[in-house]
Amino acid sequence: MTKRLILMRHAKSSWATPGQDDHDRPLNKRGRKSAKALGKWFRDNGIAPEVILCSDAARTIETFENLKMDGQLILRPDLYLAEPDRILQVLQQAEGASAMIIGHNPGIGEFAQRLVTTPPPHARFADYPTGATLVVDVPLEDWKAGHFGTSRVVNFITPRELIGKDTDA
Repeated sequence: MTKRLILMRHAKSSWATPGQDDHDRPLNKRGRKSAKALGKWFRDNGIAPEVILCSDAARTIETFENLKMDGQLILRPDLYLAEPDRILQVLQQAEGASAMIIGHNPGIGEFAQRLVTTPPPHARFADYPTGATLVVDVPLEDWKAGHFGTSRVVNFITPRELIGKDTDA
């Protein structure tokens, strides 16, 4: 059996409020536009995770809201600035055939790099910019058995690729 996993770094956040706690930073205008474009891309490509494991930071929640996805949202405080090993532990608790994780760099980007058997031939994969999204197929029966180095890349995309293609985003 194969499971589908989507790894997304939150969309571009705002630094407009000096002294604001990092956890509370919202998306900026570009971030909201990017998240909406990614949500459209998901729908256009039939990508619909059953469960979305999301950091409880304001910018990750707002990213999820702008995606307009129907999956079950599960807020995970332990995904806030999580390192790859912690992200793997969270994933191993997932249910269903498809899951999505919305998190932060550097952890989500490092997790993506460690997860795949072969990285995608994309210039931005190594730095995993805001909104970067990796779709992989994972050969396993149960998320509990998940581990690094086993996933096959289905797609990797950044918001900048979509915004240029779709001016209504």
